[in-house]
Amino acid sequence: MLGKRVFSVLLFLGLVALLYGVWQGLSFLLSPPGEESQKIVFEVKPGESLYSISRNLKEKGMLNDIRKFVWLARLQGKSESVKTGEYKIHAGMTPSRLLKEITEGVSVGRRVTIQEGINIYDIADILEKNGMANKGEFLILCHDQEFIHSLLGERLRSLEGYLFPETYQFTKYAGVRKIIEVMVRRFLKVYDETIPKAVNFNRHQIVTFASLIEKETGAPEERPQISSVFHNRLKKKMRLQTDPTILYGLLVSTGKMLKNIKKKHITQKNPYNTYTIHGLPPGPIANPGRESLRAVVYPDKTEYLYFVSRNDGTHYFSKTYEEHNKAVRKFQLDRSARKNKSWRDLKKNTSP
Repeated sequence: MLGKRVFSVLLFLGLVALLYGVWQGLSFLLSPPGEESQKIVFEVKPGESLYSISRNLKEKGMLNDIRKFVWLARLQGKSESVKTGEYKIHAGMTPSRLLKEITEGVSVGRRVTIQEGINIYDIADILEKNGMANKGEFLILCHDQEFIHSLLGERLRSLEGYLFPETYQFTKYAGVRKIIEVMVRRFLKVYDETIPKAVNFNRHQIVTFASLIEKETGAPEERPQISSVFHNRLKKKMRLQTDPTILYGLLVSTGKMLKNIKKKHITQKNPYNTYTIHGLPPGPIANPGRESLRAVVYPDKTEYLYFVSRNDGTHYFSKTYEEHNKAVRKFQLDRSARKNKSWRDLKKNTSP
Protein backbone atom coordinates (compact mmCIF):
# COMPACT_ATOMS: atom_id res chain seq x y z
CA MET A 1 0.00 0.00 0.00
CA LEU A 2 2.75 2.40 0.95
CA GLY A 3 4.47 1.74 -2.32
CA LYS A 4 1.34 2.60 -4.29
CA ARG A 5 0.86 5.81 -2.31
CA VAL A 6 4.47 6.87 -2.98
CA PHE A 7 4.03 6.05 -6.65
CA SER A 8 0.78 8.07 -6.78
CA VAL A 9 2.44 11.03 -5.10
CA LEU A 10 5.42 10.87 -7.46
CA LEU A 11 3.08 10.57 -10.45
CA PHE A 12 1.09 13.52 -9.23
CA LEU A 13 4.23 15.60 -8.70
CA GLY A 14 5.48 14.57 -12.13
CA LEU A 15 2.23 15.69 -13.72
CA VAL A 16 2.38 18.96 -11.82
CA ALA A 17 5.95 19.49 -12.97
CA LEU A 18 4.97 18.62 -16.53
CA LEU A 19 1.98 20.96 -16.50
CA TYR A 20 4.12 23.67 -14.93
CA GLY A 21 6.73 23.19 -17.63
CA VAL A 22 4.08 23.28 -20.34
CA TRP A 23 2.55 26.38 -18.78
CA GLN A 24 5.95 28.08 -18.60
CA GLY A 25 6.67 27.12 -22.20
CA LEU A 26 3.33 28.44 -23.42
CA SER A 27 3.79 31.55 -21.33
CA PHE A 28 7.18 32.13 -22.95
CA LEU A 29 5.85 31.49 -26.45
CA LEU A 30 2.75 33.64 -26.11
CA SER A 31 3.97 36.49 -23.91
CA PRO A 32 5.92 39.33 -25.57
CA PRO A 33 8.48 41.09 -23.38
CA GLY A 34 7.04 44.58 -23.86
CA GLU A 35 4.90 46.92 -25.92
CA GLU A 36 4.66 47.30 -29.70
CA SER A 37 5.67 50.94 -29.33
CA GLN A 38 9.19 49.81 -28.32
CA LYS A 39 10.62 49.56 -31.84
CA ILE A 40 14.23 49.09 -32.98
CA VAL A 41 16.24 48.09 -36.03
CA PHE A 42 18.07 44.95 -34.93
CA GLU A 43 21.24 43.86 -36.68
CA VAL A 44 22.29 40.25 -37.20
CA LYS A 45 25.96 40.33 -38.12
CA PRO A 46 27.72 37.86 -40.44
CA GLY A 47 28.78 34.68 -38.61
CA GLU A 48 27.07 35.67 -35.36
CA SER A 49 25.99 32.72 -33.18
CA LEU A 50 22.40 32.12 -32.14
CA TYR A 51 23.37 32.56 -28.49
CA SER A 52 25.01 35.93 -29.22
CA ILE A 53 21.94 37.04 -31.17
CA SER A 54 19.66 35.93 -28.32
CA ARG A 55 21.78 37.78 -25.77
CA ASN A 56 21.64 40.98 -27.82
CA LEU A 57 17.87 40.65 -28.18
CA LYS A 58 17.52 40.34 -24.40
CA GLU A 59 19.82 43.32 -23.77
CA LYS A 60 17.66 45.44 -26.06
CA GLY A 61 14.45 44.38 -24.29
CA MET A 62 13.17 42.26 -27.14
CA LEU A 63 13.42 38.90 -25.33
CA ASN A 64 12.85 37.59 -21.78
CA ASP A 65 14.72 34.28 -21.76
CA ILE A 66 17.85 33.52 -23.79
CA ARG A 67 17.93 29.78 -23.08
CA LYS A 68 14.31 29.19 -24.01
CA PHE A 69 14.69 31.16 -27.23
CA VAL A 70 17.67 29.01 -28.21
CA TRP A 71 15.67 25.87 -27.42
CA LEU A 72 12.75 27.16 -29.46
CA ALA A 73 15.01 27.71 -32.47
CA ARG A 74 16.47 24.22 -32.16
CA LEU A 75 13.06 22.64 -31.69
CA GLN A 76 11.81 24.30 -34.89
CA GLY A 77 15.00 23.39 -36.76
CA LYS A 78 15.90 27.06 -37.26
CA SER A 79 19.05 27.38 -35.17
CA GLU A 80 21.17 27.56 -38.36
CA SER A 81 18.65 29.57 -40.38
CA VAL A 82 19.13 33.06 -38.97
CA LYS A 83 19.86 35.49 -41.81
CA THR A 84 22.41 38.28 -41.74
CA GLY A 85 20.75 41.67 -42.02
CA GLU A 86 18.86 44.47 -40.29
CA TYR A 87 15.30 43.85 -39.11
CA LYS A 88 12.55 46.12 -37.86
CA ILE A 89 11.28 44.49 -34.67
CA HIS A 90 9.38 45.57 -31.56
CA ALA A 91 8.97 44.37 -27.97
CA GLY A 92 5.37 43.37 -28.66
CA MET A 93 6.52 40.40 -30.76
CA THR A 94 6.20 36.92 -29.29
CA PRO A 95 9.38 34.79 -29.37
CA SER A 96 7.91 32.69 -32.21
CA ARG A 97 7.21 35.74 -34.32
CA LEU A 98 10.61 37.20 -33.49
CA LEU A 99 12.32 33.97 -34.57
CA LYS A 100 10.31 33.95 -37.79
CA GLU A 101 11.35 37.56 -38.49
CA ILE A 102 15.09 36.94 -38.24
CA THR A 103 14.98 33.61 -40.12
CA GLU A 104 12.40 34.31 -42.81
CA GLY A 105 11.90 38.08 -42.78
CA VAL A 106 13.09 40.72 -45.20
CA SER A 107 16.08 42.76 -44.16
CA VAL A 108 15.56 46.52 -43.92
CA GLY A 109 16.48 48.39 -47.10
CA ARG A 110 18.54 51.58 -47.03
CA ARG A 111 17.56 54.23 -49.56
CA VAL A 112 20.36 55.68 -51.65
CA THR A 113 19.98 58.15 -54.51
CA ILE A 114 22.37 58.01 -57.44
CA GLN A 115 22.02 61.31 -59.26
CA GLU A 116 22.12 61.70 -63.03
CA GLY A 117 25.51 62.70 -64.39
CA ILE A 118 27.78 61.45 -61.61
CA ASN A 119 30.62 59.04 -62.34
CA ILE A 120 31.60 55.68 -60.86
CA TYR A 121 34.05 57.35 -58.46
CA ASP A 122 31.24 59.54 -57.08
CA ILE A 123 28.99 56.48 -56.75
CA ALA A 124 31.73 54.62 -54.87
CA ASP A 125 31.93 57.51 -52.38
CA ILE A 126 28.15 57.61 -51.91
CA LEU A 127 27.85 53.87 -51.27
CA GLU A 128 30.75 53.85 -48.83
CA LYS A 129 29.37 56.84 -46.88
CA ASN A 130 26.03 55.03 -46.61
CA GLY A 131 27.73 51.91 -45.25
CA MET A 132 26.72 49.79 -48.25
CA ALA A 133 30.02 49.08 -49.98
CA ASN A 134 33.76 49.41 -49.73
CA LYS A 135 34.90 52.04 -52.22
CA GLY A 136 37.99 50.13 -53.31
CA GLU A 137 36.12 46.86 -53.82
CA PHE A 138 33.41 48.68 -55.77
CA LEU A 139 35.89 50.30 -58.18
CA ILE A 140 37.80 47.04 -58.68
CA LEU A 141 34.58 45.28 -59.71
CA CYS A 142 33.63 48.21 -61.97
CA HIS A 143 36.86 47.57 -63.90
CA ASP A 144 36.74 43.76 -63.80
CA GLN A 145 36.59 42.65 -67.45
CA GLU A 146 35.04 39.25 -66.78
CA PHE A 147 32.41 40.72 -64.48
CA ILE A 148 31.59 43.45 -67.01
CA HIS A 149 31.27 40.84 -69.75
CA SER A 150 28.91 38.74 -67.62
CA LEU A 151 26.63 41.76 -67.19
CA LEU A 152 26.78 43.43 -70.61
CA GLY A 153 28.17 40.83 -72.99
CA GLU A 154 31.05 43.21 -73.79
CA ARG A 155 34.56 43.69 -72.45
CA LEU A 156 34.55 47.40 -71.75
CA ARG A 157 37.15 49.46 -69.92
CA SER A 158 34.73 50.01 -67.03
CA LEU A 159 31.07 50.15 -66.09
CA GLU A 160 31.07 53.93 -66.39
CA GLY A 161 27.77 54.93 -67.97
CA TYR A 162 26.01 51.66 -67.18
CA LEU A 163 25.11 52.22 -63.53
CA PHE A 164 21.69 53.73 -63.94
CA PRO A 165 21.00 56.84 -61.84
CA GLU A 166 17.94 56.30 -59.64
CA THR A 167 16.85 55.92 -56.01
CA TYR A 168 17.51 52.37 -54.83
CA GLN A 169 16.95 50.38 -51.68
CA PHE A 170 19.82 48.10 -50.75
CA THR A 171 20.26 46.13 -47.55
CA LYS A 172 23.40 46.73 -45.52
CA TYR A 173 24.75 43.29 -46.38
CA ALA A 174 23.60 43.11 -50.00
CA GLY A 175 27.21 43.06 -51.15
CA VAL A 176 29.01 45.11 -53.80
CA ARG A 177 28.44 42.60 -56.59
CA LYS A 178 24.68 42.51 -55.98
CA ILE A 179 24.45 46.32 -55.87
CA ILE A 180 26.24 46.66 -59.20
CA GLU A 181 24.11 43.92 -60.78
CA VAL A 182 20.90 45.69 -59.74
CA MET A 183 22.07 49.01 -61.18
CA VAL A 184 23.21 47.49 -64.47
CA ARG A 185 19.96 45.51 -64.84
CA ARG A 186 18.05 48.77 -64.36
CA PHE A 187 20.17 50.41 -67.05
CA LEU A 188 19.47 47.57 -69.50
CA LYS A 189 15.73 47.81 -68.87
CA VAL A 190 15.63 51.60 -69.36
CA TYR A 191 17.86 51.38 -72.42
CA ASP A 192 15.60 48.80 -74.09
CA GLU A 193 12.54 50.92 -73.28
CA THR A 194 14.11 54.12 -74.61
CA ILE A 195 16.33 53.34 -77.59
CA PRO A 196 14.81 51.99 -80.83
CA LYS A 197 16.42 48.96 -82.48
CA ALA A 198 17.46 50.69 -85.72
CA VAL A 199 19.92 53.47 -84.89
CA ASN A 200 23.18 54.65 -86.43
CA PHE A 201 25.19 54.19 -83.22
CA ASN A 202 25.97 51.08 -81.23
CA ARG A 203 25.03 50.87 -77.56
CA HIS A 204 28.40 51.96 -76.22
CA GLN A 205 28.43 54.99 -78.51
CA ILE A 206 24.91 55.96 -77.45
CA VAL A 207 25.77 55.73 -73.76
CA THR A 208 28.97 57.73 -74.35
CA PHE A 209 27.04 60.36 -76.34
CA ALA A 210 24.36 60.54 -73.64
CA SER A 211 26.96 61.06 -70.93
CA LEU A 212 28.26 64.17 -72.76
CA ILE A 213 24.73 65.59 -72.96
CA GLU A 214 24.16 64.81 -69.27
CA LYS A 215 27.31 66.64 -68.21
CA GLU A 216 26.72 69.68 -70.40
CA THR A 217 23.34 70.79 -69.12
CA GLY A 218 21.22 70.67 -66.01
CA ALA A 219 18.20 72.05 -67.87
CA PRO A 220 16.06 69.10 -69.07
CA GLU A 221 14.56 71.07 -71.97
CA GLU A 222 18.05 71.74 -73.39
CA ARG A 223 19.08 68.13 -73.83
CA PRO A 224 17.69 67.74 -77.39
CA GLN A 225 19.37 71.04 -78.35
CA ILE A 226 22.74 70.01 -76.89
CA SER A 227 22.33 66.73 -78.76
CA SER A 228 21.67 68.58 -82.01
CA VAL A 229 24.91 70.56 -81.61
CA PHE A 230 26.94 67.38 -81.16
CA HIS A 231 25.18 65.67 -84.07
CA ASN A 232 25.81 68.69 -86.32
CA ARG A 233 29.48 68.87 -85.36
CA LEU A 234 29.98 65.14 -85.95
CA LYS A 235 28.41 65.43 -89.41
CA LYS A 236 30.78 68.28 -90.28
CA LYS A 237 33.72 66.34 -88.79
CA MET A 238 34.29 69.09 -86.25
CA ARG A 239 35.75 68.26 -82.86
CA LEU A 240 33.10 68.16 -80.13
CA GLN A 241 35.18 70.39 -77.81
CA THR A 242 33.23 69.71 -74.63
CA ASP A 243 34.93 70.68 -71.36
CA PRO A 244 33.65 67.78 -69.19
CA THR A 245 35.68 65.33 -71.31
CA ILE A 246 38.87 67.18 -70.34
CA LEU A 247 38.02 66.87 -66.66
CA TYR A 248 37.16 63.17 -66.94
CA GLY A 249 40.34 62.41 -68.86
CA LEU A 250 42.37 64.09 -66.12
CA LEU A 251 40.43 62.14 -63.48
CA VAL A 252 41.24 58.83 -65.17
CA SER A 253 44.92 59.68 -65.60
CA THR A 254 45.58 61.37 -62.25
CA GLY A 255 42.83 60.04 -59.95
CA LYS A 256 41.79 63.61 -59.11
CA MET A 257 38.77 65.58 -60.32
CA LEU A 258 39.64 69.22 -60.96
CA LYS A 259 37.06 71.96 -60.44
CA ASN A 260 38.41 74.33 -63.08
CA ILE A 261 40.07 73.87 -66.46
CA LYS A 262 43.25 75.76 -67.23
CA LYS A 263 44.46 76.73 -70.69
CA LYS A 264 47.16 74.03 -70.61
CA HIS A 265 44.52 71.35 -70.06
CA ILE A 266 42.70 72.19 -73.31
CA THR A 267 45.70 71.24 -75.47
CA GLN A 268 46.85 68.40 -73.23
CA LYS A 269 46.33 65.13 -75.09
CA ASN A 270 44.44 62.27 -73.47
CA PRO A 271 41.98 59.75 -74.97
CA TYR A 272 38.97 61.65 -73.59
CA ASN A 273 39.90 65.24 -74.48
CA THR A 274 37.48 66.15 -77.29
CA TYR A 275 39.49 69.30 -77.98
CA THR A 276 42.33 67.11 -79.26
CA ILE A 277 40.51 64.02 -80.59
CA HIS A 278 37.87 63.66 -83.29
CA GLY A 279 34.52 62.06 -82.65
CA LEU A 280 33.30 60.61 -79.38
CA PRO A 281 35.64 59.74 -76.52
CA PRO A 282 36.39 56.02 -75.99
CA GLY A 283 33.69 55.65 -73.36
CA PRO A 284 31.16 57.44 -71.14
CA ILE A 285 32.32 60.17 -68.77
CA ALA A 286 29.34 59.81 -66.42
CA ASN A 287 26.16 57.81 -65.89
CA PRO A 288 23.33 59.34 -67.96
CA GLY A 289 19.62 59.23 -67.17
CA ARG A 290 16.73 58.24 -69.42
CA GLU A 291 16.19 61.69 -70.99
CA SER A 292 19.83 62.08 -72.01
CA LEU A 293 19.74 58.62 -73.61
CA ARG A 294 16.58 59.62 -75.41
CA ALA A 295 18.08 62.91 -76.59
CA VAL A 296 20.85 61.03 -78.45
CA VAL A 297 18.37 59.40 -80.84
CA TYR A 298 15.77 62.18 -80.81
CA PRO A 299 17.75 65.43 -81.15
CA ASP A 300 16.16 68.72 -82.09
CA LYS A 301 16.56 69.67 -85.76
CA THR A 302 18.75 72.75 -85.64
CA GLU A 303 21.73 74.33 -87.37
CA TYR A 304 23.45 75.10 -84.08
CA LEU A 305 27.17 74.36 -83.86
CA TYR A 306 28.05 76.15 -80.63
CA PHE A 307 26.72 76.88 -77.18
CA VAL A 308 27.96 78.87 -74.21
CA SER A 309 26.81 79.01 -70.60
CA ARG A 310 24.55 81.85 -69.53
CA ASN A 311 25.91 81.28 -66.00
CA ASP A 312 22.52 80.22 -64.65
CA GLY A 313 22.47 76.58 -65.75
CA THR A 314 21.18 77.31 -69.27
CA HIS A 315 23.00 77.99 -72.55
CA TYR A 316 23.01 80.35 -75.51
CA PHE A 317 23.10 78.49 -78.84
CA SER A 318 24.76 79.81 -82.01
CA LYS A 319 24.95 78.80 -85.65
CA THR A 320 28.17 80.61 -86.55
CA TYR A 321 31.56 81.10 -84.94
CA GLU A 322 31.13 84.88 -85.06
CA GLU A 323 27.82 84.70 -83.22
CA HIS A 324 29.36 82.32 -80.70
CA ASN A 325 32.26 84.69 -80.02
CA LYS A 326 29.80 87.51 -79.32
CA ALA A 327 27.99 85.26 -76.86
CA VAL A 328 31.28 84.33 -75.18
CA ARG A 329 32.15 88.01 -74.75
CA LYS A 330 28.68 88.74 -73.38
CA PHE A 331 28.28 85.82 -70.98
CA GLN A 332 31.83 84.80 -70.09
CA LEU A 333 34.36 87.58 -70.65
CA ASP A 334 32.13 90.27 -69.15
CA ARG A 335 32.54 89.74 -65.41
CA SER A 336 29.33 91.59 -64.63
CA ALA A 337 27.42 88.89 -66.55
CA ARG A 338 28.75 86.28 -64.12
CA LYS A 339 28.35 88.27 -60.94
CA ASN A 340 26.04 86.64 -58.38
CA LYS A 341 25.07 83.94 -60.89
CA SER A 342 25.45 80.19 -60.65
CA TRP A 343 24.32 77.03 -62.41
CA ARG A 344 22.68 76.21 -59.08
CA ASP A 345 20.18 79.00 -59.81
CA LEU A 346 18.55 76.68 -62.32
CA LYS A 347 17.56 74.25 -59.56
CA LYS A 348 16.13 77.11 -57.50
CA ASN A 349 14.03 78.36 -60.40
CA THR A 350 12.71 74.90 -61.32
CA SER A 351 12.05 73.62 -57.81
CA PRO A 352 8.33 73.16 -56.90
